[in-house]
Amino acid sequence: MTTATGRSRPARLPHDALGPLRDRERVAERLLESSARHSFDPDAELDWDAPPEDGKWYWPPELLSLYGTPLWRRMPEEQRRDLARHEAAALASLGIWFEIILIQLLARHIYDKPLTSAHVRYALTEIADECRHSKMFARMIEKGGAPAYPVSGLHHALGRVAKTIATTPGIFAMTLLGEEILDYMQRLTFPDERVQTLVRGVTRIHVIEEARHVRYAREELRRQMVTAPRWEAALTRVSSGEAARVFAFAFVNPAVYTNVGLDRREAVAQVRASGHRREVMQAGAKRLTDFLDEIGVLRGTGRRLWRSSGLLA
Repeated sequence: MTTATGRSRPARLPHDALGPLRDRERVAERLLESSARHSFDPDAELDWDAPPEDGKWYWPPELLSLYGTPLWRRMPEEQRRDLARHEAAALASLGIWFEIILIQLLARHIYDKPLTSAHVRYALTEIADECRHSKMFARMIEKGGAPAYPVSGLHHALGRVAKTIATTPGIFAMTLLGEEILDYMQRLTFPDERVQTLVRGVTRIHVIEEARHVRYAREELRRQMVTAPRWEAALTRVSSGEAARVFAFAFVNPAVYTNVGLDRREAVAQVRASGHRREVMQAGAKRLTDFLDEIGVLRGTGRRLWRSSGLLA
């Protein structure tokens, strides 16, 4: 089509509620440049031989699941610090589980993409990052002396199903769900001088490198929600809501309470009733839920599922 002057009209860029979508290749090229400047080798970057520091926490107390509950008020200080050590191990275990799923989702995403594109090269870079992160988390668990905390058999099976059948936009919705809440907690952890230096170093590396992963996933989810067929967008809304329910439930492993000498049923009940815990989780998810709401993911049944997860106020 031409104008009255005979000039061709420029193609209109795809856009959503946030504005025009950015060029996929340019986004990837910038992320690759950032990766070249700000990537870390945790084995060399962190002092793994340093002994634990007496009197320091393994996780900020305000971020612990039982903080502020009647049970917390009855716990001696030593038991509270032990809870922090075990919850840090449980969160690291959850992170490894999720990152192994993410590695497979990213590999699926790029399977039929142009092999030499910057988009694919960045996905491979992110996969390498996630491999390092998983090894770093595993080493942190061992260093802290707490056991690893695998997710429940049910959640393990659900993860296997999700990584097999997830829609393409669903891949990036799940990516953001797993990354942004942990990122919120880690941003509060790495500058906190009450926390073990090793844990602060682990969370600092993860925050810096995950910022690129979040950018990549957000840009791609926007693109997918604009271009996906209606059925795929609708399925993504429901599947992301169900994933939010699973993730919120799996965020603390109940075995932690048994291992620090607490009654598991009482602890779980108090966590579920805790207004402080609900506020922490919703604060951690708010940046994500605001974004998902703006691009049309939080609609209908999906929104109701997100609300039932406790992550959406």
